[in-house]
Amino acid sequence: MQKLELTEVSSGYGRNEVIHQLSLKITEPSIYVVLGPNGAGKTTLFRTIGGILKPFSGQVKFDESDLFYSKETRRRITYLSHLNAIPEEMTVLDALKYYAEIEGGDVDRVLDLLNLRELKDSKYNTLSQGQKKRVSIGKIFLRDRDLYLLDEPTSNVDPKVSKEIRDILIKLSKDKFVLYSSHNLYEAKEIGTYLILIRNGQLKFFDKVENVKMKHYRIGIKSLNDISRLLPEAKLENDYYVVTVDSPKMVAGIINDLVRGGAELAEVRELDNPLQELFEED
Repeated sequence: MQKLELTEVSSGYGRNEVIHQLSLKITEPSIYVVLGPNGAGKTTLFRTIGGILKPFSGQVKFDESDLFYSKETRRRITYLSHLNAIPEEMTVLDALKYYAEIEGGDVDRVLDLLNLRELKDSKYNTLSQGQKKRVSIGKIFLRDRDLYLLDEPTSNVDPKVSKEIRDILIKLSKDKFVLYSSHNLYEAKEIGTYLILIRNGQLKFFDKVENVKMKHYRIGIKSLNDISRLLPEAKLENDYYVVTVDSPKMVAGIINDLVRGGAELAEVRELDNPLQELFEED
């Protein structure tokens, strides 16, 4: 069984320790969303797992091999920096060929996978920020890996391309390990199976996203007719009747009562993201 294991890892730059005695074990192929405020240590964590940074102390293993010392094991891992890092004067095609010559891979597959074929003869420095990000992401799909480390892969990307990237990662995660950092909490909730929360260089939370609970839930209800008499405790906000409940399980009973009372419901939605409350906890 494949596994990624960090044991009391401390890491950083020069004499500056950023990650402090962090331990983590991942055994299930899936998408692990890594959250944390700026400066929390997310990028340092990715670079340490990727074998770019040698830990000050502790050990990072993938399938029992030390990642910093095993070049063969590192070849099974790919790391996408939050920086695009593509030579500005190269065309898209030449850039992908350049990386394929170094690490191997199928350039034509990447051109089709990320809809880059029409841009293949364009110089990188002429592309929009979203197009540059697509080319940068293309590097990691040149060949198959077992562990993908993606540092904010959908930043500066339009919603359509962002969804395409997420769909690719969801398919990958069926039998691959995907660690994915993001500042978009709604995206994190949508794509992630597991949540890793880093704060001040320490692991603060590791569990399935579905197990993140809120103290209270705000539910927005949109109706085609006036339901204020049926829901007197609700506040009207942006065309939604907003009610606060202790558990999502209470919503079904509220909806049944409204329908029996004659409400013509158009939409019912959760207004808050449970990850936000966890993210902001001291």
